[in-house]
Amino acid sequence: MKTIGLIGGVSWESTAYYYQQLNRMVRDRLGGRHSAKVVVVSVDFAPVEAAAAEGRWDAVAGHLVHAARQVEAGGADCLLIGANTMHNVAARVQAAVSIPLIHIGDATADALKAGGAARPLLLGTRYTMEMPFLRDHLAGLDAPTVVPPKGERDELHRIIFDELVVGRFLPESKATMLAMIAAARRDQGADAVIFGCTELGLLAMPEESALPVFDTAEIHARAAIDFALG
Repeated sequence: MKTIGLIGGVSWESTAYYYQQLNRMVRDRLGGRHSAKVVVVSVDFAPVEAAAAEGRWDAVAGHLVHAARQVEAGGADCLLIGANTMHNVAARVQAAVSIPLIHIGDATADALKAGGAARPLLLGTRYTMEMPFLRDHLAGLDAPTVVPPKGERDELHRIIFDELVVGRFLPESKATMLAMIAAARRDQGADAVIFGCTELGLLAMPEESALPVFDTAEIHARAAIDFALG
């Protein structure tokens, strides 16, 4: 089994979810008392988030490059950035280490194609929904991804940063997100939904959605286990 490297803390709520998924997947595949070999370097999210909010992506890259080098020094054979938004600097992180970075966008695109999704709704932070760093990796689908209207994007961004990353999972926020999904199915012809923020899978269960759910955190973890177990 190869060792998986994970940059965590962005946020730690989703990092805990990643760690559970990685270990459950190894247990399910190998059975018994098997668990994943993981090196986790968890950053302090506050300065990273503040730099992103101010558009200082060089500073964001600096934080993650430092963490990536620690992960590599810890003996990891591959690297995960445990957040969609932080993949905006994925190329700079990959350039700083010699181990392969498993990109969340590539893994998600493969899962969407395998699942037959042609016109997915992309939910996430405002950065993820509006900037190209994730959507470019989904460009090979039959139709472009769709996103909610601006007001809904702003509200989802607020929910993520004011609530989810600090462990607040409110029923009214879940209802808001599920309404966005239903509206995209009705008004935009969406045939699937991408949980493009690694905390969204903690807010609502797939069976509650009006559309099939592609949870990027789960997909990303599965891609890492595929790598680790060959």
